[in-house]
Amino acid sequence: MSDMMWGGRFTKAEEKNALDFNASISYDCRMYREDIAGSIAHAKMLAAHGIISKEDQEKITKGLLSIKKEIDEGTFPFSVELEDIHMNIEKRLTEEIGDAGARLHTARSRNDQCALDLHMYMKRNIARLSEKLIAVLEALLAASKKYQDVILPGYTHMQRAQPVLFAHHMLAYFAMLERDFKRLEDCYDMCDMSPIGACALAGTTYPTHPEEEANDLHFASVYGNSLDAVSDRDYLLQFLSFASICAMHLSRLSEEFIYWSTSEFQFIELDDGYSTGSSIMPQKKNPDMCELIRGKTGRVYGHLIGLLTVMKGLPLAYDKDMQEDKEGVFDALDTLYFALDIYAGMISTMTVNGDHTRQVLESDFSNATDMADYLAKKGLPFRQAHAVVGNAVHYCIEHHKVLLDLSMEEFRSMSPLFEEDIKEALSIENCVKNRESYGGTGPKSVERQQIHAGDMIAKMKEMSASWKEEMAFLG
Repeated sequence: MSDMMWGGRFTKAEEKNALDFNASISYDCRMYREDIAGSIAHAKMLAAHGIISKEDQEKITKGLLSIKKEIDEGTFPFSVELEDIHMNIEKRLTEEIGDAGARLHTARSRNDQCALDLHMYMKRNIARLSEKLIAVLEALLAASKKYQDVILPGYTHMQRAQPVLFAHHMLAYFAMLERDFKRLEDCYDMCDMSPIGACALAGTTYPTHPEEEANDLHFASVYGNSLDAVSDRDYLLQFLSFASICAMHLSRLSEEFIYWSTSEFQFIELDDGYSTGSSIMPQKKNPDMCELIRGKTGRVYGHLIGLLTVMKGLPLAYDKDMQEDKEGVFDALDTLYFALDIYAGMISTMTVNGDHTRQVLESDFSNATDMADYLAKKGLPFRQAHAVVGNAVHYCIEHHKVLLDLSMEEFRSMSPLFEEDIKEALSIENCVKNRESYGGTGPKSVERQQIHAGDMIAKMKEMSASWKEEMAFLG
């Protein structure tokens, strides 16, 4: 006969390799705070409605807090034979307090218990992750202010296009991560629903009050359908979608930092603390942190696709396939923790070579659009103005010049509309300064974006603090 806690129906023990394959304790042990908090709330609800005695509730609560202390201190004897965190804790509790511990699982299944733990775990970690995301947003805003006057080439198709403020470029990434924070807020809201009380799939015959447990555990609501409660993993898919998009944004920034820090670009230098060297080439300074974040983005994508694939063919309600929901989510969390920490520090410590970016702009044709706009404002149709400037660029290339090198005679030979003020219109500063359209790279526009960014950070901090406070009961 099997001696497992579910083994009454079985006549032999589980095979060792099957037991190892079935067990999840190696990774779901990280949910012990949530499991203990959920059990304490469950015991309280059972006692409040006469399903177990107050005396049993007190023994259960005391025993669970003692187990939490053991796990906190690293002395708890986790067992693969007990499969998961739920059975490890329940077995230990029963050993310590006897029959009272065996009554804890009344009106509860591992299905709704596991789902409850995951919901709380995600809420707690979303609160932690939000702080790290805010730190990167603060670093981007600070860099935009520190290098307020630096102008660099903006690119399309990886070809120099038009000059932009470095601050504008940093604030573009701020906008991306600001959207990520909104997605994270949606993730928190989706997690903020309690599945406890659904039991295995059909609810229970006991007079339970799931809303009381939900309230004690700081949930905003309770699932309205027991089948949905134990089989829903949308909130994890939502998180992995957020994680994938956020990782993609960090990967795009990584790509730019990688080529910006090359000898060919020399736009930035990453701090030594976020760079590595070569074992054979003494001169090398490699942007390994950026490359790792770029590489790990595929890993996060994989977890999203993995869980989508797990869920795509599952009938209601719970299936063991769902045990595959945790490792990918946990790894995505860990990956983002590292990536966001790295980026907050890397952005804060990098050096931007503004003198060099200016030299680059003075040797290219990034001001060509401004030359066409000049002619269009003089009355020449833009398409004709575009052709005049295209011919001017071709002329400059043939004569090893840039547009600002042209004499007034050369300008007028291309169009009689050119006057002395063309030189001023083509200056790099004015190419930036004159782009004050909403969201543009002009200094006043960028200042408006910075003010918005500061306001958003304040709101995010307030929300993050409220999440952290709400989950503080877990320790």
